[in-house]
Amino acid sequence: MPETTQFAGMGGEDSTDSSLQANTVLQRRYKVLGVLGGGGMGTVYQARDLNFPDVRKLVAVKEMLNPTTDPTLHASTLKTFQREANILATLNHSAIPKIFDFFDQNDRVYLVMEYINGRDLETLLAQTKELPIDKIIEWSIDLCDVVEFLHTQPKPIVFRDMKPSNIMVDQFGKIRLIDFGIAKIFDGGTKKHTMIGTEGYCAPEQYKGDVTVLSDVYSLGATLHHILTRKDPRLEPPFSFAERPIHDFNPAAPDTLVQVVEKALSFEPQNRFQSCLEMKTELEKLRYKPQINIVANGGTKSTQQGGSETSFFAGLDSHGTIEPRWKFKAEDEIRCTPAANKELVFIGSYDTNVYGLNLETGAFAWKYATHGGIASSPVVDQSNRLVMFGSEDKTFYALDYRNGKISWSYTTQDKIRSTARIANEVDAVFFGSDDGHLYALGAPNGRFLWKFQLGEAVRSRPVIANDLVIVGSESGELFSLGLDGKRKWSYRTKRAVTSSPFVDTTEGICYVGSMDGFLYALDAGNGFSSWRYRTNGPIISSPTVEGDLVFFGSTDGNLYALNAQTSKEKWKFATEKPIISSPIAYQGAIYFGGTNDHFYCVDIATGKERWKFKTNGPITSTALIVNDTILFGSLDKTLYALPLAAG
Repeated sequence: MPETTQFAGMGGEDSTDSSLQANTVLQRRYKVLGVLGGGGMGTVYQARDLNFPDVRKLVAVKEMLNPTTDPTLHASTLKTFQREANILATLNHSAIPKIFDFFDQNDRVYLVMEYINGRDLETLLAQTKELPIDKIIEWSIDLCDVVEFLHTQPKPIVFRDMKPSNIMVDQFGKIRLIDFGIAKIFDGGTKKHTMIGTEGYCAPEQYKGDVTVLSDVYSLGATLHHILTRKDPRLEPPFSFAERPIHDFNPAAPDTLVQVVEKALSFEPQNRFQSCLEMKTELEKLRYKPQINIVANGGTKSTQQGGSETSFFAGLDSHGTIEPRWKFKAEDEIRCTPAANKELVFIGSYDTNVYGLNLETGAFAWKYATHGGIASSPVVDQSNRLVMFGSEDKTFYALDYRNGKISWSYTTQDKIRSTARIANEVDAVFFGSDDGHLYALGAPNGRFLWKFQLGEAVRSRPVIANDLVIVGSESGELFSLGLDGKRKWSYRTKRAVTSSPFVDTTEGICYVGSMDGFLYALDAGNGFSSWRYRTNGPIISSPTVEGDLVFFGSTDGNLYALNAQTSKEKWKFATEKPIISSPIAYQGAIYFGGTNDHFYCVDIATGKERWKFKTNGPITSTALIVNDTILFGSLDKTLYALPLAAG
């Protein structure tokens, strides 16, 4: 989405004497650039944070006027506002702007928060003829998620003013809530039964001052009705949505979506969804429908949305074609490797989301939205019940793997493309960042332990063996560190090391590929070279060892099998296009993906192809085998689940 900043009231016809002028500096830190918006209780400005002189860091500064002249009331309202600001500052959700600062100056109170480059939904409705239904459904799900997050805080927060103008769509196409109604605490005359909110969107009980979490459900329904019909409820009689059926104005709206909106708009609270989570669940059924192809007797296929049928007759139909147990379609490329725990499988996508899916059926369970594409593969920490991953929004996340709710997060200085490694013996997690550091955090809570500078971006996945952490860098060096972050040894190759090292703990050998085209075998204890093997292209694929063989792919289009001790080639398998995916070995076979859109199963002893499966895009990630199922993602935006029996 393009830059959409528009300044108003900076010396023009709309300016007022009470507005801050451009170039005003607050707290010797925030330089006002222009007005983003405003209302009766104050103004929102765009400002530059001068604490970052070398970069142009923009923030939003929300100014709240405090017109009372009573010093006691002034102090009381200021204290109440500060308490509200402190509550908001503790909220950690991708759809809630981050709060950076709070201060009182010249009888005005200021809240400094994350600047969002985008447009509010009211503006989008005015500037567009129609919005895609799938995008409306996505926004609906995300709105349910963030409002449910507010409702389930230790002290529940009722948003009270859901409407299109309070919902921003940022440059990534993700929704953000931008107004939490903090100004309400400045109304010294507010009584218990004062109506707060916007007419047309407010629930019937809200007009009486009786506000509950179910009032937000109604307002969310009113907002969605407005988006779907483009009929502003503020211009219509209250509670008259039934007189404007959605299909009369938007025939493309799915029946299920219409039913969800209509239920949310029920006049009586007990007839609505009883939580935003319940509403979100219904919307997710509409948005995510896994494709499940089950091969029945005689090879006849039927498509189901669930069921316990798991007999796939060796995974082949009557013509010998492999049939997936299920497929899950994300909204963008899948470049990472899935992880699984019990009945759930986890996968990230460049659509910025990590998904939790049912392992048996592929049914959607939950998703968590970040602000950047996800190339880092999720990893499971069973002891802490967490799934962890990094995002290109520079943040490392730890979610409760049961429901996808955030447990903790840690922000680095650049994109995170490295997959993490968990060390259960020290309850820590290790991962690299494009800022050039390897990070060590406490796994239960994200507490910073240490970081080590490797010179350039760290996209390799660290390996932990014999109390050592070994990881590669785009600088071309392979580093070995102690669990305390102290350097043990390093080995320099001629090009970047994106490949993740593999350590054979029995032999004490570390294997790693380099963009210089060599696979290296090093002594894991001291970094001394044992041998190196040259291919005809850069090696991004990570090696694996099975028995006395080491397997890896090269961008020269070959999968190699070498003697792990001598580097003598046993066989190589040609695909004619670069192999970036890392191989895995299982029960006498090697499984890997190719950039020629095929997933392969190759005999481990002979290198002969057993079968291959065609997708609609290159496969760059590693497969996962769990519960007799092979899981892998493709750049065609799909996570595939193949029956292992087919191998």
